[in-house]
Amino acid sequence: MVILYNMTMNSTKPTVDIEWDKFSKEQLITMIKGLQHKNELLTEQISCMMQNRFGRKTESTGNIHQLSIFNEAEAEQDPSVKETEDIAQVIPSYTRKIKSKGKRDEDLSAITDTVIENHEIPEEKLKEIFKDGYKRLPDEVYRRLELIPARFRVIEHHIAVYAGKDNETIVRADRPADLFRNSIATPSLAAGIIHAKYVNAQPLYRQEQTFLENDIHISRQTMANWMIGCTENYLSLVTDKFREEILKEHLIHADETPVQVRKDGRPASSKSYMWVYRSAENDIHPAVIYEYQKTRNAEHPREFLKGFKGILVTDGYQAYHKLAKESADLQVAGCWVHARRPFANVVKALGKKAKGSIAEQAAKKISYMYHIDNQLKDLSPKDRFQRRRTEVQPMVDGFFQWLKENQSSVPAKSETGKGIAYCLNQEQYLRTFLEDPSVPLDNSTAERAIRPFTIGRKNWVMIDTVKGAASSAVLYSIVETAKANNLRIYEYIKYLLGEIPKHMDEHGLKFLEELMPWSENLPKEIRK
Repeated sequence: MVILYNMTMNSTKPTVDIEWDKFSKEQLITMIKGLQHKNELLTEQISCMMQNRFGRKTESTGNIHQLSIFNEAEAEQDPSVKETEDIAQVIPSYTRKIKSKGKRDEDLSAITDTVIENHEIPEEKLKEIFKDGYKRLPDEVYRRLELIPARFRVIEHHIAVYAGKDNETIVRADRPADLFRNSIATPSLAAGIIHAKYVNAQPLYRQEQTFLENDIHISRQTMANWMIGCTENYLSLVTDKFREEILKEHLIHADETPVQVRKDGRPASSKSYMWVYRSAENDIHPAVIYEYQKTRNAEHPREFLKGFKGILVTDGYQAYHKLAKESADLQVAGCWVHARRPFANVVKALGKKAKGSIAEQAAKKISYMYHIDNQLKDLSPKDRFQRRRTEVQPMVDGFFQWLKENQSSVPAKSETGKGIAYCLNQEQYLRTFLEDPSVPLDNSTAERAIRPFTIGRKNWVMIDTVKGAASSAVLYSIVETAKANNLRIYEYIKYLLGEIPKHMDEHGLKFLEELMPWSENLPKEIRK
């Protein structure tokens, strides 16, 4: 006879005596299996909770190590790695030439400022050394890289004024187009502030401090006003063209991430959302669009995607599925990274205990699917479609059949059970890639596009105003689209802010075509 104890917080008093010999063998087996399931569920839940709280937030399919800004040097330090003395390897030129190993690359065209310092032996000493005369051989040359902190200069414009001898007619020379009336802001200054915040994730208060170190007094409020003014007056015209370009494509990636906006008419803790839309990775004219919205409602992508006919690659968010049901022209493709994630989390949390588990098997099956599909990426669309049908589709069919057979063997509320349910619920969308060779297995393209925003968000936590959020959306769109087109981001933004004001009095926006990141007429210094 076995006594069960009440294990509540305040009692260890015996409760009920169970006469085990009265149970049949089958009943005992059922009870034991039930206890095993409960034990597995609790073990998994505890391990996942510990992993979520104390473990690393990375996945084995492509780890991205986001080091603390304070321990980066210690974490990255490796005494075995030696610094190269070849400066050309530190600063690659626009057009690097591949040369044999160990041969110095003399092409330093990426550096526009080179100072030559000559180190010579005085003539008198040379005569002492070489009694019978000497000749000079080619110099021994080595390079060192010097840092010159940011420099500021004032540009003083003198506008010529002319008057007739009668002093009644006065004529002034043309005044260059300004970003803002009666403002000291220039394209280079505004572009530098934008680059620091939206590329290097440097908050405005830190930039304010940097300016003060150079005896320049520009408040963060002034900088914020400049950025909002630049986006509302000029750069939003560019992102509108980006949207037109994206909607022409056959495939679009979409994702969204929460953001807090302090002054949006709601409680400070209310969630807003930054939506991102990105054309396919291999598009000729790649573009990225950020869009700020107060909610996660389906009406936002519905409005943005109006007129789009093609495939939308997303995670499992139901809002996108709703759009696909509303329009015969829109098809949704699911993300296999999201399908794999619950299983990968369990494997990571359980460690060695995960060996042979349903979670481990599921993660391995999806990983192998990726392995096979990656081997097909360089094939023509026709060949890739055929090979997917013959090699990948049987794996997909087998995977879903295997999930259905094993669903009842794991607790439904466990992470593994939730992962199985997710995959089965998303099966229709996870199969879409088999129907179109242009569709990737996942939505990683959109997630990479939105990651700079999530990193920047850690520095400023929340955005102050709705105007600031809308401005941030425009600026991130410019930055990420410039990246996708392999442009020098600062140079591109400076160029836009220098050129667009020149055309603001014109009728129509045809001039914008020449300013697109893929325009062949962009200055060479903008391209990497």
